[in-house]
Amino acid sequence: MKCAIYGAGSLGTILGAYLTKNGFPIELVNRNEKHVKALQKNGAHVTGTVDFTTPVNAIFPDQMKGPYDIIFLMTKQLHNPEVVAKLEPMLAKDGVIVTLQNGIPEPGIAEIVGVDRTIGCTVEWGATMTEPGVAELTSDPSSLSFHMGGMEGIPGDRIDKVKSVLEYMCPVDIEDNLIGARWSKLLINATFSGLGTVIGGTFGDVATWLPARKVALACMKECIDVAHAGGVEFAPVQGKDITKLFYYKNNFKYKFAEFLLPVAMRKHFSIFPSMLQDVLKGKPCEIDAINGVVCEWGKKYGVPTPVNDKIVEVVKKIEDEGLQPMKANIHYFKEYY
Repeated sequence: MKCAIYGAGSLGTILGAYLTKNGFPIELVNRNEKHVKALQKNGAHVTGTVDFTTPVNAIFPDQMKGPYDIIFLMTKQLHNPEVVAKLEPMLAKDGVIVTLQNGIPEPGIAEIVGVDRTIGCTVEWGATMTEPGVAELTSDPSSLSFHMGGMEGIPGDRIDKVKSVLEYMCPVDIEDNLIGARWSKLLINATFSGLGTVIGGTFGDVATWLPARKVALACMKECIDVAHAGGVEFAPVQGKDITKLFYYKNNFKYKFAEFLLPVAMRKHFSIFPSMLQDVLKGKPCEIDAINGVVCEWGKKYGVPTPVNDKIVEVVKKIEDEGLQPMKANIHYFKEYY
């Protein structure tokens, strides 16, 4: 079976390192010359909550030679139309693209490669690139998992094939409700990555700092209201029903959710938001594919999304106007804390 991780940055380097170390050979594809050369020379070094180094097969995109049975897509989805169009000819006839991207990228990918060759997968752990060839795992090793599902009509054997590969790293839950799994991950990213970028902090900073935690709960409620208006049933996250835990309509439920939030996120406190990583490097981030999706659905279904609207507004100020990600930015949300 020939497989590649296209866009092997922080998450992809760790995935490739685990798969290779545990006996499944895979290509790690990246455009960054320093990163690829470091991987080729020194192997992939995974730090953080674990520490190991393993040799990997790292290449540049122009060195890819199909056909590939599986391509794990881990680039930012900002450039999906052109990236997926270039990858499609490299797929085997029954090959699949597995998107591990944020947001809800599957429909756009399926338009290019077909619904029977599109699989979605949510990543239930975090990572940060610390230097070329070195990626930090920022989640507790006991919390590592994937949630995966295919577009309607995809053959079951293709799902099983991808599952068998990802299990070289950690447990994989198969989701019949792919859109529900996507919205569960979107809720987490909109809340903790979105607000983390606003305040310049980690998931733990959002969960433990009381003003940010209060805004986070309002953000989560908007996500749930919007998704429910669109007919989405949220999938469990690592066995937990996040709507039952964090949705509130009265003060008692609100206080319970406020107390529970840092407890529920404790294994992921160290996650440094990918959007924050991007803006600090001067790169465009995925705000429109994360909080922006919540805002779009809100407009479509007539559900107000003032918190997500404001997160998008502030992050764009950081991107375009030189606003610094910092705790003082919480004042943009003062009516919620």
